[in-house]
Amino acid sequence: MTYTPDYPTFVESRLKDGGAILKDMTPEKADLIHLAMLISGEAGEILDAIKKHVIYNKPLDIENLDEECGDILFGITALLRRIGRSEDGCKARNVEKLMKRYATGYSDRAAQERADK
Repeated sequence: MTYTPDYPTFVESRLKDGGAILKDMTPEKADLIHLAMLISGEAGEILDAIKKHVIYNKPLDIENLDEECGDILFGITALLRRIGRSEDGCKARNVEKLMKRYATGYSDRAAQERADK
């Protein structure tokens, strides 16, 4: 495989055209992408709050973290409803997966071997 020195042209040749994405956009797809961006953005705000505490040694802003977690719960609840799933069902599937992965509790070995995959 040969690397092309004109990397920006290569990148452009591999991107899906925004017009093609827009052409296939539906209100349902727009809703899903909006919720995914909401969840991702709020997760970034949580990461930033933790970074300030861990890296800059600022006090942990519990009120802010609580608020951001609430925003994520809001987005996740809405996303689950859009895809026809419930919070309880999601939790149950997560427990089932993690019981397979960590049958006797967490271990690095179990995490590496991923028995649920």
